[in-house]
Amino acid sequence: MLYMRNGKLQNNDENKTTKPLSLSKRVAVLSLLTGLGLITFLIEGLLPPLFFPGAKIGLSNIFSLAALILFSPADAFLVVAARTLLGAMFAGNFSSVIYSFSGGIVSTAVSSVLICAVYPKISLMPISIVSALAHNLTQCLAFVAISGTALMFGYMPYLALLAVPAGAAVGALTLLIFKGVPHTIFVKFGR
Repeated sequence: MLYMRNGKLQNNDENKTTKPLSLSKRVAVLSLLTGLGLITFLIEGLLPPLFFPGAKIGLSNIFSLAALILFSPADAFLVVAARTLLGAMFAGNFSSVIYSFSGGIVSTAVSSVLICAVYPKISLMPISIVSALAHNLTQCLAFVAISGTALMFGYMPYLALLAVPAGAAVGALTLLIFKGVPHTIFVKFGR
């Protein structure tokens, strides 16, 4: 998979000498990422929306992106699913599950495909921006499907414009986290 070296994410597929994490350690790390994502989601929910009702940066996506980088797409999907379900439970807003879950799953799928297909030719930040665009489009489509009104499509250009800085922020913060964590930590994760 990927690890950080000299300020850049590197592919470690050619180095198979590191041992993978035991199941219990892997579950512990994924639980930590889920918990951090949940806390970030809940704190961000307390902040006022950006320009439109419900518009957020999506900082909790940092931790699903970290799960994707450290482990696998399946693990990132687990983090997204657990975070959205727990977030709806703690926030008391179960109607948001449909939007958060669908947007999170599609954006994680897009990130997974792009990381496998075009990384490192394209850096993590543009991948995060495309993922944010996919997240917003999916949430818009879910709203239109549930409400039966196509008026939400009028917001799409604005949501696309908001996705660019939001995706850039998530990508940049994820890179900062990986730059700040010593390489030896990633070796312990089997990366």
